[in-house]
Amino acid sequence: MIRVVIYLVAVGILAFAAVWLADRPGDVMITWQNRRIEMSVMVLAVGIVMVAVLFAMFWNVVRAIMRAPDVLWLYLRTRRGVRGYLAVSRGLIAVGTGDARAARRFADEAHRIAPTEPLTLLLSAQASQLAGDRASAERTFQVMASRQDTRLLGLHGLFIEAQRRDDMQAARLYAEEAAKNAPAPAWAGQAVFDARCAGGDWNGALAQLDRNMKAGLVDRAAYQRQRAVLLTTRAQAADVHDPASARALALEAVRLAPTLIPAAALAGRLLGELGDLRRAARIVEAAWKANPHPDLADTYAHLRPGDSARERLARVETLAQMTPGDIEGALAVARAAVDAQEFAAARAALAPLLSAPTQRVAILMAELEETESGDLGRAREWMSRAVHARRDPAWTADGLISDRWMPVSPVSGRLDAFQWRDPLAALGSSSGGALVEVAEANKERLSERFEPRLERPAQAERKPEEAALVGEQRLGVRKPVTTPPAVIPLVQVPDDPGPEPQPPRDAWRRLRAMFR
Repeated sequence: MIRVVIYLVAVGILAFAAVWLADRPGDVMITWQNRRIEMSVMVLAVGIVMVAVLFAMFWNVVRAIMRAPDVLWLYLRTRRGVRGYLAVSRGLIAVGTGDARAARRFADEAHRIAPTEPLTLLLSAQASQLAGDRASAERTFQVMASRQDTRLLGLHGLFIEAQRRDDMQAARLYAEEAAKNAPAPAWAGQAVFDARCAGGDWNGALAQLDRNMKAGLVDRAAYQRQRAVLLTTRAQAADVHDPASARALALEAVRLAPTLIPAAALAGRLLGELGDLRRAARIVEAAWKANPHPDLADTYAHLRPGDSARERLARVETLAQMTPGDIEGALAVARAAVDAQEFAAARAALAPLLSAPTQRVAILMAELEETESGDLGRAREWMSRAVHARRDPAWTADGLISDRWMPVSPVSGRLDAFQWRDPLAALGSSSGGALVEVAEANKERLSERFEPRLERPAQAERKPEEAALVGEQRLGVRKPVTTPPAVIPLVQVPDDPGPEPQPPRDAWRRLRAMFR
């Protein structure tokens, strides 16, 4: 509407000027080169307008000729850019669908059109990965890592390729290089953290965990749990030579994760040795109510050094009453009762469990028969049942059973992988037809405890790496292997093949170069 008003105002002004000139006729005389030219004012005005129009037309023609190289170069580049964009987009779609031949064809076309564009390099690397050409993919990622705009993507690709060839040292170096950026990518921060945990660098793992938390790569609950696990590990290492430091670390771990069994057991024991029995009892009781565990029962029974066996039994009975009906409470009471020579109390605690006894129940019954009445026949009968009985919950991680808790799984290197649960539950339905060979693995361990009178050949000394896993047993499940993805997944395919360069100053030279 405003434009219409402006147009009408302009037309009105022109009409008013024409009428004004028509009402005021006059003559104009021009003398130039001894020649005199006379004309009316209206004719002069019309002549000036015509000269201006002709000059504008001439200038437009000249300007179009001067700009022709830039226009033609821009047209050709736009057409070339569209072809490159289509090649990249179709190539990425081919990668996503798993068509290696089409991905390679489109990657070659994109490389011919725009060899230095970031998405062209990414498509070439992914096409090589999809085709199984790891060497070519790694070379492309090296080129990407040397550029500022694709550095993180190149490092990510090199990290994946290093993982695929099991070169963990190179993978860690690539991850640490990527983690130096601010903010660090999530994969790099987690990879550095996992590598330091697997290598036993607990101080470095704590520092990296704090950096991941500040960068928002881990939530608050996971941060507290992982920090508690690391602090517990440090406390266990410092327990021998620096009890005060171990106690401080264990208490901080309990504050972050009150239900972490190793932290609660260690903190309770250290506080008991210090004489702070009330605080130690609160810590162990809180963890016991959440997760009843034999280590917690043992710590609670020995809170006060020097107590008699009957006093320990009374304390364990108090603890078991906090979780009525739990099998761990009954087993803890039976264990303490056997130690206190209260055999009737031990039988009463184990009676509800005899219908379907687990290995620990059968072992306690065998010890009870041998200790109370000396009936070796009954003891051996319970021993035989123990060998074939269902397993009790144990520290299990990645198909591995350990007699003690460990912060990191020796199989996968994951932090906080060990869980107190039934080992058979870890198999699940994904194990296929995996064989569970538990009974044979337990025969020697059970016979060592309940056949002291039989002479057995001395066992060979364990290797240092075997001694670190006391009592560990394989469940017949293949070692889980973390398989890197075939290609780096794309969250979203960009719709721009790259930054558009400005036309050069010498347009004719650039135009000629396009046809070489």
